[in-house]
Amino acid sequence: MSEGGFVEEEGGSAARPEHRAAAEFGSLPTAEFAFPGPLRDRLVAAILDGAKTSTTGLVVDYEHEGEALPAVGERSVVVDSDERPVAVIEVTGVRVVPLGDVDLAHVVDEGEGHSSVAEWREGHERFWHSEEMRAALGDPGFTVDDTTPAVLERFRLVADLRPDHLRPDHP
Repeated sequence: MSEGGFVEEEGGSAARPEHRAAAEFGSLPTAEFAFPGPLRDRLVAAILDGAKTSTTGLVVDYEHEGEALPAVGERSVVVDSDERPVAVIEVTGVRVVPLGDVDLAHVVDEGEGHSSVAEWREGHERFWHSEEMRAALGDPGFTVDDTTPAVLERFRLVADLRPDHLRPDHP
């Protein structure tokens, strides 16, 4: 899992009958951006307002989870920190590059307000080197460097699954 990346889980909360998405999107995998908490909340908000259209994961995380890399056309249900489905996204592009080759266009499209690759990298390294991430990978000494394979993913918002009263454009 990356700061801006996600881990997909088959089924997940999208299949819970109490969720609006159950009938229509229940068979889609779940997309979890970061870990539950303030960072996930900010990332999900950026997806919902259209500011976030890219994300970065690490190949090692996909390998550790035994998951295939994302593929163009795949859809998933984004969940918030309470595991509620809030959006459906569709992958529109995937590149695997060394971390040192991440470009400014990708950084800006992550929608986190970074104005330089260096600033973006600092924030992402803080996340990837965190105790939580190291525990998730089962490697207390995990670090990244310029050669670490990164998964640069682009996506589009397909559906906003929030109830109308929770959407900013509805009174």
